[in-house]
Amino acid sequence: MHAARHRRVYRPHYHHHPQFPALLVLPVRLPRECLQRFVSIARVNTAKNRETCGLLLGKDKGSKYAVTTLLIPKQHSTSDTCTMDEEELVLQFTEERHLITLGWIHTHPTQSCFMSSVDLHTHSGFQRMLPESFAVVCAPTSNPAFGIFRLTDPGGLQVILDCNAKEAFHPHPDVSVYTDCDNNHVQMKDSALEIVDLRET
Repeated sequence: MHAARHRRVYRPHYHHHPQFPALLVLPVRLPRECLQRFVSIARVNTAKNRETCGLLLGKDKGSKYAVTTLLIPKQHSTSDTCTMDEEELVLQFTEERHLITLGWIHTHPTQSCFMSSVDLHTHSGFQRMLPESFAVVCAPTSNPAFGIFRLTDPGGLQVILDCNAKEAFHPHPDVSVYTDCDNNHVQMKDSALEIVDLRET
């Protein structure tokens, strides 16, 4: 993972951080074709009722971030979990290409489009490192078929980071822990997307 470095302020879309209260969440451009391409890649696992996960990598463009690469890591999965294997290959890939992890994407093969407690804990690690990080959930058998989410901050991010529950699936306080990403944050664009599947190496 790459830590968020100090950035210039460009857009009036505020992210409240205890140390940098005026820091803004910069927009992230996401290639429009990314979601359908990922669902297509995941189709074999989806048919077997197994999740698939991927990483959304990209570049810091100064006033914004841009997703340029969909990376499918080596992984193992069940109907409601997906775990990356050989994470050192991901680290090597991102470092060699000077890419930042901007978000992650995964399927819910038979469930609806939401963030489970496992998803929330997974995403807290991403968003703690980079406030702009977002999570995409693809639910091919549901309507809506996809959602783009982030932990609320202040609020949800700290709740999840402070959670010490040992069970994988567990409830959290009845507060707004996560929310949809609005169009000021994640912007769908007709831009190029590279797809790399490490499962084939």
